[in-house]
Amino acid sequence: MRRTGLLAALAALLLGALTAPAAHSAPTAFVHPGVTVSQSQLDFARGKVLAGAQPWKGAYDQMMASPYADLNRTPKPRATVECGSYSNPNYGCTDEREDAIAAYTDALAWYVTRDPRYAQKAIQIMDAWSATITSHTNSNAPLQTGWAGSSWPKAAEIIKYTYTGSWANSGRFATMLRNVYLPVVIKGSNSNGNWELSMTEAAVGISVFLDDKASYDTAMARFRTRAAAYVYLASDGDLPKTVPSQNLDTRDKIVSYWQGQSTFVTGLTQETCRDFVHTGYGISAISHVAETSRIQGQDLYGTDVGERLRQALGFQAKYQLGAAVPSWLCGGSLKLGLGPVTEVGYNALHNRLGIAMTNTQTLTQNNRPAGSNNLFVAWETLTHGDNPN
Repeated sequence: MRRTGLLAALAALLLGALTAPAAHSAPTAFVHPGVTVSQSQLDFARGKVLAGAQPWKGAYDQMMASPYADLNRTPKPRATVECGSYSNPNYGCTDEREDAIAAYTDALAWYVTRDPRYAQKAIQIMDAWSATITSHTNSNAPLQTGWAGSSWPKAAEIIKYTYTGSWANSGRFATMLRNVYLPVVIKGSNSNGNWELSMTEAAVGISVFLDDKASYDTAMARFRTRAAAYVYLASDGDLPKTVPSQNLDTRDKIVSYWQGQSTFVTGLTQETCRDFVHTGYGISAISHVAETSRIQGQDLYGTDVGERLRQALGFQAKYQLGAAVPSWLCGGSLKLGLGPVTEVGYNALHNRLGIAMTNTQTLTQNNRPAGSNNLFVAWETLTHGDNPN
């Protein structure tokens, strides 16, 4: 009987392993609000702010003192947003990104204060853009779409699922995300890795808001491939992993794509030798997608994504804090400026999972309260700083 029971248990375990959803699969039902920040996280942050506890109260005050929280803000939508390289030309690029962050800021302000004026301001901004925009053009259009498309669903999730008033045009906003943003970001990009990571972040967030399981799975699969190709681990082998569509089929091509870096060590990213600003964009997007996935019940922190995020944060934090740069790394010179991008990953990996992250901890605490990069990152000390949920 014991042997029969053991065999049955093993058979059940094997069947479960074969039928269990992959870590990047869409959940049976999406959790709302569930893009980067959950309701339990919002409740924790609100409670800390109302109690005057730090660092959350300081982070909240910083947010409320920013132009993004101005109730007199006038949205500046355009039918066509035209963005060239480094936003030159800049026809609506800054306006779109900052209006999206403002909508998210107002949504957070609503949640903390319960002042309906902030919810109504977020709705006004989202309605203005959903009534106007039809396309993005020029060379930076995919990245611009990804940046703005990362903030819009974060704002919309909070308003749709927590605001007690009405949002009459929420359906039109959903149509905007589906028709203007999702078709662009779901395709991905073969440019530098931060592009595709930001685009997949937007695609994942939009898919959650739209309850679109097929798009979520497509975006997550693309994300898993790109994240593995963005952060190197020694377990990858002699060379970094690649994205098949890029045809990086020789060592020389890979070295060139990795900004001329020919020595690969754990935690190095594809853009480390370009500059830390763009590297920060990539790391931030990885953390945001992992956090959304966790909220949706599919834990990516327990996969290679979590390990790559941990190692990327630690490697970059070490040098951002002033460690001497060895001659083999980027020719002995780094362009620093990682940005306010460490809170989400640090909280998940150190505070929740108990992983020691000395350099990342020091950098995170030194940078508090983390503000906004004015592109797609905003107020993460408030939402994720030492947040147990």
